[in-house]
Amino acid sequence: MLMPHTADRVPEHTPDRYNERIRRDTRTSLVACAAGGRVAIARRLEELDREWDIERALEANAAAAVLVGVTLGVTVDRRWLVFPAAVAGFLLQHALQGWCPPLPVWRGLGFRTADEIAHERYALKALRGDFDELPSEVSAYDRSALERVINATAP
Repeated sequence: MLMPHTADRVPEHTPDRYNERIRRDTRTSLVACAAGGRVAIARRLEELDREWDIERALEANAAAAVLVGVTLGVTVDRRWLVFPAAVAGFLLQHALQGWCPPLPVWRGLGFRTADEIAHERYALKALRGDFDELPSEVSAYDRSALERVINATAP
């Protein structure tokens, strides 16, 4: 598929061994937090709030590369301007298809998608019991129940 769904595009272009390691590491974290109780869950949720997702890592990497390339192009040799142009092309390719040359490197380092991070976050909230008192069905007119659901599922 030329334009994969946003949630699927990075895992689809990641080697299976990296996807599996990310899933395994998430499961290991969840088991450890479940064993550690509410304190471990709270600590892990704080860590997740600071975790950089793959998009942020790629954007920061591309921005730094563009700045270096433009600086070298202006101060050393105009041919260096090919470098930021290539980086911009790769970033566009990533936005459209979910793949670019540094993607396997970052995934291999363990960078996860926002959805993968959210999956761990919601699993931790479920382990903590955040959803236990929520209604299974909510009418749009039941403002109190709606607010409880919205608050429980907020990041």
